[in-house]
Amino acid sequence: MFNGLLIDRYGPARVTLWAAAIGFAGAVLTAIGTPYELMWTGRLVFGVSEGAIFISLLAGVARWFARSGIALATALFLCLARVGSFSLDTSPSWARSVYEAGWQPPLWLGAGISGAGLVAAVILRLLDSAHAPPTSARPGESGHFNWRGIWTFDLSYWYVLGLHVLYAAVFFPFRQTYAIEYLQHVKGLTLQQAGNVNSGVFAAAVFATPLFGLLADRFGRRAMMLTVGTLLLPITFIVLSLTDLTPWASTVLMGVSFALVPAIIWPATTLIVEPRRLGTALGVITLLQNVGLWGSNRIAGWLADKAGAGPAHPEGYATMIWFFSLLSLAALSSVLLLWQRESGPHGHGLEVARVSSAPRAGTA
Repeated sequence: MFNGLLIDRYGPARVTLWAAAIGFAGAVLTAIGTPYELMWTGRLVFGVSEGAIFISLLAGVARWFARSGIALATALFLCLARVGSFSLDTSPSWARSVYEAGWQPPLWLGAGISGAGLVAAVILRLLDSAHAPPTSARPGESGHFNWRGIWTFDLSYWYVLGLHVLYAAVFFPFRQTYAIEYLQHVKGLTLQQAGNVNSGVFAAAVFATPLFGLLADRFGRRAMMLTVGTLLLPITFIVLSLTDLTPWASTVLMGVSFALVPAIIWPATTLIVEPRRLGTALGVITLLQNVGLWGSNRIAGWLADKAGAGPAHPEGYATMIWFFSLLSLAALSSVLLLWQRESGPHGHGLEVARVSSAPRAGTA
């Protein structure tokens, strides 16, 4: 949340540069690697940078792209970020010789990539300083942070925040922590088969996310699209746990959901919140998302352990699946409330095609 306040005070380009420099320093410390405490410190420093740079870049996209095209711009940003994640996952293949040289060369490869990111951040800062943004998008001029102002955000913001937190608390813990194990123990897949099925979700999102962003800019109906994407979550768990359909069916459903919801929810947030407070709004969302991810992972693991889930007792995973299903329904409730509000007189134009770049009166 502090990073968000910094963005509102100093602007996203400056914070991006600071975060990139910190991240590069952390990557170098990690690559040096010895003693162990130095590597641990490097990872900690890099983690601080990672949380800050995402929301600063997202705020930068909202600052420089017209609000009529913000969904497509954000979708392309997320798409390229996932290309980076995919490249990381496949790096043992395309950088095989580096990995075969020992544990340290891959870390120096990561430090080099972080250095390239720092160069890009410097270029962004130079471009940002050379071209003044619109008045409404400039960072705040006050010399202090208004903590009480956090509670004055519009009700639509709190609904979309609830969706941010609950959706992430379902998708990431299940797909990144438990899905492969579940597919092995319950569906009888091999480790390689389970990995392929699970990776399909992320691969599909790379191609589908920009399409959904383009549709949102062209036709509007953002709250409705969020509702459809969120509805696919509980349907996914029903198909996965209560039917004999191939696991690829649930992968397709969750892949569409993961392409649709992030492509819409981040630009929708920028439409709900006025530009000068966007950093704070994104900081609060990121903070609570991380809390939700931590809590959801812990609870799901505890439920699975209590039920004795494992290859000898696959039925034990049922309680964990019910937990994620209930969280999915809670996320659906939040987005339905958002849709209802945005369809009325207090809406922020989420349902309107190609929203005007001028901020709406009364926007939080």
